[in-house]
Amino acid sequence: MLAQGLPIPANRDASDRMTSAAARAGALAAVTGVVQGICTLGLDHAELERFLARDGVRKVSARDLPVAMAQRVDGATTVAATLTIASAAGATVFATGGIGGAHRDAPFDESADLLELARTPMIVVCAGAKSILDLSATLERLETLGVTVVGYRIDELPGFFTRTTGLKLPARADSPREIADIFRAARILGRSQATLVVQPPPADVALDAALVDRAVDSALDEARASGIRGAAVTPFLLAAVERATEGRSLQANLGLLEENAFLAGQIAAELAHTSDDPDGGPR
Repeated sequence: MLAQGLPIPANRDASDRMTSAAARAGALAAVTGVVQGICTLGLDHAELERFLARDGVRKVSARDLPVAMAQRVDGATTVAATLTIASAAGATVFATGGIGGAHRDAPFDESADLLELARTPMIVVCAGAKSILDLSATLERLETLGVTVVGYRIDELPGFFTRTTGLKLPARADSPREIADIFRAARILGRSQATLVVQPPPADVALDAALVDRAVDSALDEARASGIRGAAVTPFLLAAVERATEGRSLQANLGLLEENAFLAGQIAAELAHTSDDPDGGPR
């Protein structure tokens, strides 16, 4: 997201805010990427600067990692690729903005994020799936794939830019400790899927659902008319929504990224504490 999702210089703002939020929660943030062919968890300062400038940095999903490694390129990782790298490095908690999912115009077209969530036992904190997607179908696919979805202090799926969608969630947790317990229980059971934790964007930057729906519908019409297809659709739609909302969607994005990093940091700190406590697991 820092090197291929947010515009410059908002990506730097997001990086600073997420790193500070994780630190406030008692955790250490580490950015993933492919650095000259090396899958990396924790970019150093010079590497992060290069990625933020987007000089020769390509977008890399999980399927692209072997190619990026062999060709020794710089790659900004999607949720799917981040899960692959972070899990291999031993990380347990990952914060992002929104996951990919089922597309509105092409039900057969769904993000690789979903399959990686189904085979990677990590905690992923997000604001739901991106508003440009079919949220109902995405929630159904997560159920089919066996991904545990938990609302943090909410009972319905947030809509990335919006706080509500009307879609009922299967589970709710009201503290980082409770989320840590859910994840520990999944590990005891040997579950291979991720625990997806969703929380809404902050109320002061969240957008009205009707406004977002109109912006997305208009953006989809524009994409069809322009012949935009495949991987180019998501960035095109997000940029179109930002224009339609006069930049308010960008502020919502930055706000939710900070909140997600803070919650992820709290959960990571809780996991670290309970791992040293013989009575800290699920009861």
